Amino acid sequence: MAIPRLNVIVTRRLPDVVEARMKELFNVELRDPDVKMSRDELVQAVKRCDVLVPCVTDQIDAGVIGQAGDRLKLIANYGAGVDHIDVATARSRGILVSNTPGVGAEDTADMVMALILGVVRRVPEGMAEMQAGRWSGWAPMDHLGGRIGGRRLGILGMGRIGQAVARRARAFGMQIHYHNRRRVHEDIEQELEATYWDSLDQMIARMDIVSINCPHTPSTFHLLNARRLKLMKASAVVINTSRGEVIDENALTRGLRAGELAGAGLDVYENGHEINPRLRELSNVVLLPHMGSATHEGRIEMGEKVLINIKTFADGHRPPDQVVPGNL
Repeated sequence: MAIPRLNVIVTRRLPDVVEARMKELFNVELRDPDVKMSRDELVQAVKRCDVLVPCVTDQIDAGVIGQAGDRLKLIANYGAGVDHIDVATARSRGILVSNTPGVGAEDTADMVMALILGVVRRVPEGMAEMQAGRWSGWAPMDHLGGRIGGRRLGILGMGRIGQAVARRARAFGMQIHYHNRRRVHEDIEQELEATYWDSLDQMIARMDIVSINCPHTPSTFHLLNARRLKLMKASAVVINTSRGEVIDENALTRGLRAGELAGAGLDVYENGHEINPRLRELSNVVLLPHMGSATHEGRIEMGEKVLINIKTFADGHRPPDQVVPGNL
């Protein structure tokens, strides 16, 4: 007897090749048009599907999970971060959660370097001048930025992304420092020529650039708070491609406006797409719309991981990328 195909609901549009494969394997509801699901739509989705495929913009909290039907057995997240999913509540209801770790590390690390160069070399200011037709020609003292070679880079979070950032930064001649929940293996430190700091306060006070590459958890919420931001040098730059909640955005904005920090490059924000309007006014800040992992190759690889997780589950096995609450 044929095994019934799983009913899968996808909350946003995915690459065509991924959606085509999903239709081959499962009874799938694809999202068209490609707009964020409302809370009511999410509730209705979890009531009628076996597998939900959400992304970072979907808040799958205890209230949503509590209204799930008996059918829902897997939340196969399209993305590595799962702070938008109440994993513990899902687990208590017998619902597994999987994610797509490791896929976007190299792409996000590329974006970290782009933001560092953008801020330190004042790229957006130059682009704005050209696009407005204000450039009157070269002058020796115009558009002066800084050299990134020789600068101290402090990495908050030395996981896959942090290590990928370190490798790129070394190629630019930067000095690598890091703070992590656990010290990485000695071989990795030697490969990256990285200096470990047990004290985050001591590290950031000495860095020229600080790159945030740690996940958002209760322990990392406002890790860079007002007190820590004041420890940083006035010539320092903050880069965040991780989660906006790791920085106290209001405190960061105040510091930038007061000249207590030299600049910032941000790809993520504390309140999603609702960005502090005072940040937009600053010429020493580069703001991007959560583009860190946005490559064609990366999005397809993420989809392939989702497919493997669902197919493995459908075959009666544990998804290879199952998220365990105690390991978050």
